[in-house]
Amino acid sequence: MIDGIILAGGYSSRLGKNKMNITFKDKPVLVHTIENMKSVCDRVIVVTGHYHKQIKPIIEGIEGIKIVYNENYSQGMFSSVIAGVNQVKNDFFLIPGDYPLVSREVYNKLLLGNKSIRVPSFEHKLGHPIFFGFSYKKLLLNSKVNNLKAFRNQFAFEIITVNDSAILFDIDTIKDVNRLKNKE
Repeated sequence: MIDGIILAGGYSSRLGKNKMNITFKDKPVLVHTIENMKSVCDRVIVVTGHYHKQIKPIIEGIEGIKIVYNENYSQGMFSSVIAGVNQVKNDFFLIPGDYPLVSREVYNKLLLGNKSIRVPSFEHKLGHPIFFGFSYKKLLLNSKVNNLKAFRNQFAFEIITVNDSAILFDIDTIKDVNRLKNKE
């Protein structure tokens, strides 16, 4: 059994509007991220925050997901990590909701790794999703750092090379939105 956490609680401040609801191939970006994760995860937890009221009606009908509202979203992304990790019961993946192009193959390749933290790499650049063994749940919940990268870097994690630039592609600016639209 594998759980998945999708982080969708932020302000989308660099874009100036809710990036999770941007339409790509006739679906919101967040729905693509959910569907890709669901292809390998038994349960998907979507952590909302600032745009909860906009996101919830779009995804609440999707089978096999749990929506968790992070009331502390204003404290940053790591607060959403904690809200999601609180819900996991198994090994888990963690990905921001604005990574709509990450394929099933990437998830499957990460599952083949050996260490309890696994990070995909494309052309020597680390990306998402990150895989965590269940043993890291308690460590994350009790972490003194409040940054996922800083947390990850405390441990000897495994780098899994993938042939997919989607692990590096997120949506932060209108330029990113346009790059995504060009992939339609």
